[in-house]
Amino acid sequence: MTANTTDSTPVTAGEQAELRRALGPFHLTALGIGAIIGAGIFVITGHAAQEYAGPGIMISFIIAGVGCAFAGLCYAEFASMIPVAGSAYTYTYATLGRFMAWVIGWDLILEYLAAGGAVSSGWSSYFVAMMKNIGVTIPAEFAHAPLDIGAGGAVVATGAILNVPAVVLIAFVTTLLVIGVRQSATFNGIMVLIKLSIVLLVIIFGLPLIKPENLQPFIPPHTEGWHYGWWGVLRASGVIFFAYIGFDAVSVAAHEAKNPQRDMPIGILGSLVICTVLYILMSLTVTGLAHYSTLGVDNPVSFAVAQAGPQIAWLEPYVNVAAVVGLGTVVLVLLYGQSRIFYAMASDNLLPQMFAAVHPTFRTPWRGTLVTGVFAGLLGGVLPLSILGELVSIGTLAAFVLVSVGIIVLRSTKPNAPRPFRTPFVPLVPILSVLVCGAMMVWLPADTWIRLAVWFFIGLVIYAVYGSRRTATPKWTLPD
Repeated sequence: MTANTTDSTPVTAGEQAELRRALGPFHLTALGIGAIIGAGIFVITGHAAQEYAGPGIMISFIIAGVGCAFAGLCYAEFASMIPVAGSAYTYTYATLGRFMAWVIGWDLILEYLAAGGAVSSGWSSYFVAMMKNIGVTIPAEFAHAPLDIGAGGAVVATGAILNVPAVVLIAFVTTLLVIGVRQSATFNGIMVLIKLSIVLLVIIFGLPLIKPENLQPFIPPHTEGWHYGWWGVLRASGVIFFAYIGFDAVSVAAHEAKNPQRDMPIGILGSLVICTVLYILMSLTVTGLAHYSTLGVDNPVSFAVAQAGPQIAWLEPYVNVAAVVGLGTVVLVLLYGQSRIFYAMASDNLLPQMFAAVHPTFRTPWRGTLVTGVFAGLLGGVLPLSILGELVSIGTLAAFVLVSVGIIVLRSTKPNAPRPFRTPFVPLVPILSVLVCGAMMVWLPADTWIRLAVWFFIGLVIYAVYGSRRTATPKWTLPD
């Protein structure tokens, strides 16, 4: 990896309302960890192990981490060259044009908005358990989503009215994001330290207590379809990829980084390395403490700790606290990312200008943040994580593929543009990113592809009616 030390400005920005540059490398790394360490450890690991991979879920995390590493190197080059809000949307605009930028922007709206609402639903389960530990019982009809996935994949009514804790969380996070990015990032950093401490305690005290028989067979024999065997390990890698969207959220923050050319690669790659190691160790701990066939519950980590016996029983309530904190910070980062995607697309006249309005005092895109909070609250209040998790994974993978292709295109069309960070071994690294991420997309269920196709159809209609009829002066250019 080589760095371009030129003082030339890689991006020439036009006139636009400026967001406040308040984030350093610690804030950016914590932002990534805040989004990555959450649903993957506290919810999805158990489901993917029980349904697809067994203890082999560790291999699934390694496969997903490798795909992320290749994509992360591509993101880091773009983030250092184009330090403005928008993430993959902005990078695609720079390399593949306005229409493809709309496609990836619409894809990112699905990724962030749906994920924010869905994770808030998963957060609610741990919050209810934590409150129960202190003697407060939340009625079931106000603690669960009214819809769920039933037999055959059909959407069914659960009898609940509204997931009130999920809605309250969304409202609280939205308020934080409107008040200011520094306050949000500082709160996120504190919460990240808390949940990392609990995760490390589970690993440190849990690893010596794992039962070898729970890890046998490491890859259960294949039964049918994508259940167990190597097919199950591959399917699980696509399912748990939802847990890795955090470093994409770091690139969204480029316009608010103090020194994006230096700090963005640190935040992206640093958070990815830390979280991949923790995922592998935690998945080993959880499947070693409890048999994988019993982990298909809403709170697999605290369940596994409870199964380990009295030696670490004291950790169970702290795990619930860590899950509440962990999933809460995931929601904060996801809603942050969504509001900045709205901001970038509205600045390009692809969405109404209300999404680009910056508050005169807080210097945040407050209207877009409020709209994001309303829709995420609706999703979190009525839908469970199981409905949207795989759809978020496929949307994230699609974004990674396009960013990787963009690096190859940009090296050809803008070979002399200043690159404070250079993706190594181009085109090999971007090609490997496309192959690994594309394969994980293929391994996802067919109904996920159908839902993605429907979402893109809706997006194309909106583009034809609104976005294609409006022009925008480019806010930045890249020198040749």
